[in-house]
Amino acid sequence: MAAGYQVPDVPALVDQAREGRPRAVARLISLVESGAPQLREVMAALAPLTGNAYVVGLTGSPGVGKSTTTSALVTAYRRAGRRVGVLAVDPSSPFSGGALLGDRIRMSDHASDPGVYIRSMATRGHLGGLAWAAPQAVRVLDAAGCEVILVETVGVGQSEVEIAAQADTSVVLLAPGMGDGIQAAKAGILEIGDVFVVNKADRDGADATVRELGHMLGLGEARRPGDWRPPVVRTVAARAEGVDEVVAALEKHRAWMEERGVLADRRRRRAAGEVETIALTALRARIGDLRGDQRLGALAERVARGELDPYAAADDLVAGVTGGA
Repeated sequence: MAAGYQVPDVPALVDQAREGRPRAVARLISLVESGAPQLREVMAALAPLTGNAYVVGLTGSPGVGKSTTTSALVTAYRRAGRRVGVLAVDPSSPFSGGALLGDRIRMSDHASDPGVYIRSMATRGHLGGLAWAAPQAVRVLDAAGCEVILVETVGVGQSEVEIAAQADTSVVLLAPGMGDGIQAAKAGILEIGDVFVVNKADRDGADATVRELGHMLGLGEARRPGDWRPPVVRTVAARAEGVDEVVAALEKHRAWMEERGVLADRRRRRAAGEVETIALTALRARIGDLRGDQRLGALAERVARGELDPYAAADDLVAGVTGGA
């Protein structure tokens, strides 16, 4: 442990976060991001306090106006009296591993609002556009009383589909003149979008983009009566035009999910994925500890000589790590 390191008082931090103190929230998210020894204690303390926030994921290609739209949505939700949390997932800095874009730079209009908490997180090389710690950071914001949590992902194309596993509702942003409709189809984003937003709708080509998107959505899998049909909303987020319509579409989708049990099912699947990720990470760490172990070396030698196939060797290794026969 580094000299001068102060062991955090987790119960006190959790109590302060519940009171909405930004520094406590920031400290808890930092513990999550760094994988601190207190991480398990933090998650155990937060568990009974979570499950209330509505998590909205925003994704789309670079340049479509995700940050501007996110900021406009924050304004709309604050006008309605909601406490809002924002996780802006940025590319990792190759030097520090930190987020390249600062919180206050991205959304300076909300920096002094005590009802808004904004945090930039680095992907740290994690594929899918989301930081590996994002689910736990969402738990922190949920426990801190955020009623709506907006998760804005880095626009990296095909791997953006991961947002669907992390959000209650996924918003896909597109813009005219960027070939977004075709790109969305290639990336598989059409399948994960619950609400589609054509931003910068004052530009030439906006009507064509809306038509193309509507056509592509119509070509999707057959829907039964009562199934959710993703709406296409036009916005000019820089002028806050159409933002209220986006909020209305989000609220309609949330109500539809609650009525049909879809919201609870999505959250169960999200929790299952989180548990699986943690378990696999722990297993990888234990296998990594065996790299110099005689068992792994002996198995590798047998595979290299052709005496054992790699699948059988892997089964043997996993059984040894997990205590199986």
